[in-house]
Order: sequence, then structure tokens, then C-alpha cells
Amino acid sequence: MRVLLIGSGGREHALATALKRDSKLTQLHVAPGNPGIGEIATLHQIDINDNQAVINLAKQLEIDLVVIGPEAPLVNGLADACAQNSIPCFGPSQAAAQLEGSKDFAKKIMAQANVPTAQSFTCTTQSEIENALDTFGAPYVVKHDGLAAGKGVVVTSDRAEALAHALLSPRVVIEEYLDGPEVSLFGISDGTTIIPMQPAQDFKRAYDGDKGLNTGGMGAYSPLPWAPKNIEQEVLQKVLQPTINAMAKRGTPFVGLLYAGLALTSKGIRVIEFNARFGDPETEVLLPRLETPLAQLLYAAATKSLHNFKNLKWCNKSAVTIVLASEGYPSEPKVDLPITGIKENENTFVYQAGTKLKDGVLHSSGGRVLTVTGIGENLSVARNNAYQVISGITLAGSHYRSDIALTASQLGSDK
Repeated sequence: MRVLLIGSGGREHALATALKRDSKLTQLHVAPGNPGIGEIATLHQIDINDNQAVINLAKQLEIDLVVIGPEAPLVNGLADACAQNSIPCFGPSQAAAQLEGSKDFAKKIMAQANVPTAQSFTCTTQSEIENALDTFGAPYVVKHDGLAAGKGVVVTSDRAEALAHALLSPRVVIEEYLDGPEVSLFGISDGTTIIPMQPAQDFKRAYDGDKGLNTGGMGAYSPLPWAPKNIEQEVLQKVLQPTINAMAKRGTPFVGLLYAGLALTSKGIRVIEFNARFGDPETEVLLPRLETPLAQLLYAAATKSLHNFKNLKWCNKSAVTIVLASEGYPSEPKVDLPITGIKENENTFVYQAGTKLKDGVLHSSGGRVLTVTGIGENLSVARNNAYQVISGITLAGSHYRSDIALTASQLGSDK
């Protein structure tokens, strides 16, 4: 099987690594990729938001499956272009990707499907915004209605801050605050069937103790020793399958990865948001534990034959992922600095996210630079393996959280 993977981050490095483990894979091509991915795949420097350029490359390489990593090409309709050219593609259509591209659209689908979620108002004027803020009270939850790479959400007890954030966007969704721990749970869908993956928990804030600004994610761990034992089946029945059914019913079937961001509240499971692609850094913590052949799984989803996969197979080890970020991230990351000291071993993966080669030396090129995943017999061992490797990496001014999975590894409870 010849696969073309679209993207260049840590998520795509993890996807590429997992795809390479599939015995049916014969060629792995990635556009545009990064230096780390280039060590295991053939890279192609094209504009991934130019659908025709991607299609031309896929035809030239006689690609059997296109796998789309980032959100922007999805909302740009790359999966539609693949369909028009009879190229199997793992990733939703432009219409289906609105589950991520529009918070308002997602809320409407959840209402139609009776999926449990927070109450919300969609606002376009300052008076509507202020009324919504006052209806729910603090803590305030404000979400820009559009793509924001995981950073368009503010949760604050400061009404002035909430209002200021809301006024930055012409259209916002304001929600009631959901109590309880947050969980990420992915489902692989072929438009009719959806198979849940194991849950993970990520850490959004920049600094220890959940301090600092929201980020795209600073770390994650899986499995969750404190989560309900039947969480995958409950989310499948209450969230994933009803959503897939509603999308199919309206003529926009969802093919790809449906990411459910959930709150386990005192009133039960509630959906915080949907994403239409593999989450980052959850992908880097989940895929090292997945034993089901990934290329075959994603091809089955792209060709509407997921019924051949009854359940996914996982190794019985734990994984902890830590993100190494540039100085100044997430506000104003400093880039173009040399990186040294990367040393993987049999229990640790180092995925490159924001990197480039300069005169043969690896340099930083983004806010989140590296993602280090440790594997172990339990969370404590996995943590130690990850921190041992990340502590040996040198990047001037860089920072990472020291408390990823700390509480869960000690108590088997919430982070």
C-alpha cells in the first residue's frame, strides 16, 4: 500500500511512525513533512492548501490512500478533491469538517442527535455577548466560531477578559462551564461505522499547575486509571455513533477521525467540542500503544469497510507525552535556534513538531518544537522514561511542564 500523509507536525511524525509499522505499507510519502519524518519517509515540498497540487502528487505517485493530518486542508476541501479523483482519503469532506470549523454547526448537530453538551448561545453583537455572559455567570467559557488551532477558547472568572476575547471575533459561542475532569476520546469512522479508541487526557495550559495561557497542548497520558471502565462504550453510544448517524442523515457523512473533547461532570458525560482530525499531542500518546495495523485501519475507514475491524488492539503498557516548547510560547515563540541532545531509546519516541534543518543542524521553527513520549509498564515508569529523555535535550530558553500525569501516576486519579 502506498500512502501519502499530509502535514508537518508532531502528530504527523507519530502517524508516520505508526504507519511504518504496518506490514502492508510499501511506500510512505509525506507532504511537506519535517526533518524527523524525513528519516522514515519520502518528503514532498508542496503547498498542502493547494488541493490540485496534492491531487497531482497523489496521481504521480499512484497513491492508494491519502491521510490528512491538519485541520486547514480539511476545511479547504482536500478530501472532496480526493473523492472527485477517486483517491481513497482518510479525512472528512469540507461539509463534514464543519464539526470542527464551526462551533455553532457542531452545537446544532449535537442538538439534532441528542448528544449531551453544555448549554450555549451563539453571539454576533456586544449586547448578545454581555447577555450570554450574565446568563451563565463565572467561570466564563468563550469560543471563537472558527478554526483557532486549539487556542480560540478562553475560560476565565474575569468578565472583562471574557468580553474582550469575545469581541475579537465576529461570531462567538458562549457556554456554561462544565465541572469535572476533561478527557479526549477519538473515533475512527467510515461514515456509518465508528470505532472508539482508548481515552487520553491532555494538558492545555502552558505551565505547571495549569497556570499560564491556553496552548495547543503541553502533554498527555493514556490510559486513564481513574476513568470509568466502560467509558469507550458509553461515549460510543451517547456521543460518537449518534453524531455519525446525524451527519449521514443530513447527507454529509463523516469519514475520518472524530475527536470528542469531553467533560466527565457530576451530571454525566458532556461534549466540550469536536475536532475533525487527530488531536495533538494525544496522537503522540495513543499511537505508540496501538497494535492494530494503522494503514489498513485508515484504508478501511476511507473505503467504507470498517465493519471488518470489530475492535482495536492495544498493548497493555502506559504512555506519557511531554511537549518541549520554544521560549515565549504560546504568545511570541522564539525560533531558529539549534537543538541538540535528542536520544531515543526502546522505551521513548521523540517526535519532531516545529523543526527545520539549517546547514545540517536541527533548529527550532515553531512554538511546539518536540514531543517526547515515554512507554512503560505503568504511568510512573512511562513518565520517568519521557522526562529522562526530554531533560537531556538542549534548546535555549525552551520550557516544558514537569507535572504531566504526575497525580495520575501517584494516585490513579484525576491529574
